[in-house]
Amino acid sequence: MSVETLFVMATFRAPENIGTNPQSMLWLLPLTAAIAVVYKATKLPKITAINFIKEVAVLFGSIIVFIAITALALHALAWLTTE
Repeated sequence: MSVETLFVMATFRAPENIGTNPQSMLWLLPLTAAIAVVYKATKLPKITAINFIKEVAVLFGSIIVFIAITALALHALAWLTTE
């Protein structure tokens, strides 16, 4: 095997270290975008570019808002239970 192949294989065997700080939550954005694109690509009966982009943007925004509301609610619950 070549060195490049071994390097690529090694990157999949070591987990990526993602911290628990607020900046690490930015990793949710590309994951959420991919989920929105794939979901809408499988659910829309007729795909046109403008309609598809609009639907994906709405779904992406609603997922991000739901994640933010859930995070704030869990943060408030943790704050109330530890005080």
